[in-house]
Amino acid sequence: MLKLTPAERSALRAEAHGLSPVVMIGESGLTESVMKEIAASLDAHGLIKVRVFGDDREARVGMYEQISAELDAAPVQHIGKLLVLYRPKKEVAKERSSKSGKGMREVTIVKASASGTKKPSVTKVMIKGNERVTAGGNIKRAKPRQTSSKKTSLNK
Repeated sequence: MLKLTPAERSALRAEAHGLSPVVMIGESGLTESVMKEIAASLDAHGLIKVRVFGDDREARVGMYEQISAELDAAPVQHIGKLLVLYRPKKEVAKERSSKSGKGMREVTIVKASASGTKKPSVTKVMIKGNERVTAGGNIKRAKPRQTSSKKTSLNK
């Protein structure tokens, strides 16, 4: 189980205040699938709230301690049926392609509606390395490099 100083715990409680519960524990209790979901949420967010639907306070405290011990998470706060847990996010190194700026890449284009009252349109488009997306959401090819007419006549 991860240990926190009182100052760290206080800061995490303040940060968790605006969060909504991401995992709900129902009447079947703390199952393997619920533990997997809590672990995935901790990996993604670091600080999460868990809501327990059950009236037995001792069972909630037991679940809180079990989650903290099994997932190596720090218990931050337990108020009523809400449990707040913290575990530092795992840093995942994103792999980059060896070629920078070449090849196809996926771009999401969001265009506002013409009237402004409807939802914006969202499209995912594959663009080539020599293309770019303008501020208006249009795809333009990069202009070919300009060459000097003097240099081309000298090389001939």
